[in-house]
Amino acid sequence: MDSRSILKEALHLRPAERLQLIELLTQSLSKPDEKIEQIWAEESERRYKALKEEKVKTIPLNDIIQRYK
Repeated sequence: MDSRSILKEALHLRPAERLQLIELLTQSLSKPDEKIEQIWAEESERRYKALKEEKVKTIPLNDIIQRYK
């Protein structure tokens, strides 16, 4: 079945069903890359540990806002 046939069939669905189909198709396009997700998880753990061990200096949000005004 080609995309035109699928579209023709989909247009016969009720609006709520079409919306659900759109959402499912959209979700299928944005699946996260598991390898990248793992790398970011490890990095966030590393950064959190450094913060807890006071190995990094934090800057208050208000200071950052003032700097870039």
